[in-house]
Amino acid sequence: MTTACVFVPSPQHEFPEHPEGPGRFARLDDLPARHPAPAVRWLDPRPAAVEEVLSVHTPRMLETLQEACRHGAGLVDSAPTYVTAGSFEDALLAAGGTLGCTRAVLDGTARNAFAIVRPPGHHAEPDHPMGFCLFNNIAIAAQAALAGGVRKLLVVDFDAHHGNGTQAAFWKDERLAYFSSHQEGIYPGSGRIDDAPHARGRIVDLPLPARSGDTAFALIAEEVLAPLVRRLEPELLLVSAGFDAHWRDPLTSLGLSSGGIAALCRRLVALAEAACGGRIVFVLEGGYDPGAVAAGVEVVLEALTGSGSGAQPADPSPYPEPDIRPRLEALLRWHGMHSSTPFEGTKS
Repeated sequence: MTTACVFVPSPQHEFPEHPEGPGRFARLDDLPARHPAPAVRWLDPRPAAVEEVLSVHTPRMLETLQEACRHGAGLVDSAPTYVTAGSFEDALLAAGGTLGCTRAVLDGTARNAFAIVRPPGHHAEPDHPMGFCLFNNIAIAAQAALAGGVRKLLVVDFDAHHGNGTQAAFWKDERLAYFSSHQEGIYPGSGRIDDAPHARGRIVDLPLPARSGDTAFALIAEEVLAPLVRRLEPELLLVSAGFDAHWRDPLTSLGLSSGGIAALCRRLVALAEAACGGRIVFVLEGGYDPGAVAAGVEVVLEALTGSGSGAQPADPSPYPEPDIRPRLEALLRWHGMHSSTPFEGTKS
């Protein structure tokens, strides 16, 4: 069975000198040619329906965003998040492409999938765009999966920034569990270990010190993600893949190499194989170094298709890593993750 992919570059969604622009995809132009069928099935993206977006966002948010786009290029928050005349349609296409990938996995026409889309989504909250994000692509896909019969799912977010919007969208919905690793002390300022005391074991936030890299994420994969997946028994994994966790990103200071991202993604694919028949969908979030974005896309596709030599890309971080074990121990204590109590996928 193939890997489903969608590519939504949104070339008209661009603002002068803004880091979240089409230049992020500068090295992805020939991506479909480099990954042809049958290993990868490239989907034609369709815009998300307004009703699908409203599963996460409020009508007022949609109306306000659409009106801002009608006025042409401008800023809609202090991040700064911008819009252009075509941004509303581009955001619908990014959300729709993510939905298409998710549905291909759920209906069995693809084993797994990767939505390579912009604008990104994980900061967009139910009532406002935020942090370069207009619609929350992965939250909209998660809602569609739950509406389609998935009883419980896990979102793993390894973007360097905390996915406050995804967390907010499922703050009280016990069918969805959320894990975020992110650099502490940077935008948006949320994502403390004790951020969601009402949802211990379900909303799991891990703020990391700067330069946490390959060693840290290998520990996270084995000591947090693997036990979390075994405990939750999700029927679907969704991954917010933020390549701004790469050490070369100009906006952040984490320490992953492309090899470290490759190892993390292979482990996530293996966890999905063990837990839910391989059903996993990666969704692009941040990443502002075009070379790191291109390398990240390649290693995700290799992990999903099982292609490639298995050799690690050679771009190790030049910075020493901090020891995150005390942070991991604090996280495990807070969430009682030694417990074998199964996750109950019921809505509150």
